[in-house]
Amino acid sequence: MIKVGDKLPDATFAVMTDSGPVERRTAEVFGGRKVALFAVPGAFTPTCHNAHLPGFLANVDAFKAKGVDAVVCVSVNDVFVMGAWAKATGGEGTIEFLADGSAEFAKATGLELDATARGLGIRSKRYAMLVDDGVVKALLVEDMPGKAEISSAEALLAAI
Repeated sequence: MIKVGDKLPDATFAVMTDSGPVERRTAEVFGGRKVALFAVPGAFTPTCHNAHLPGFLANVDAFKAKGVDAVVCVSVNDVFVMGAWAKATGGEGTIEFLADGSAEFAKATGLELDATARGLGIRSKRYAMLVDDGVVKALLVEDMPGKAEISSAEALLAAI
């Protein structure tokens, strides 16, 4: 599993834009800037939708006040679902939504979650991290996927 001090692995994400899906690599998203990254097991799922994302959305200005350049959400969902979730939550244009559709990033970081028993396949564990120029500076991994406490926006803000 990735740890504080490690460089993020190279991976390809999909991002929804006005002109459709666009691929972005790890270096494009995280290089040269400070990023508050949080991962959720699935867009629109109860804890992700009602507890985890809202805290980050409400605290974007607090992150920026601490020198964070961007708040980024990653999930093992397809780019169309992530685009719809961004619109449905009011996060579009405020938080960057990255689709890790094949769990490439989740697996490369060692933060994948096997949710096949629930019919969800391989997903991402719930976590939050501070990344500075591609290097992990803080990492908060949730011990239960149905909770968003250890990895909450408030917890990450306190760790910065």
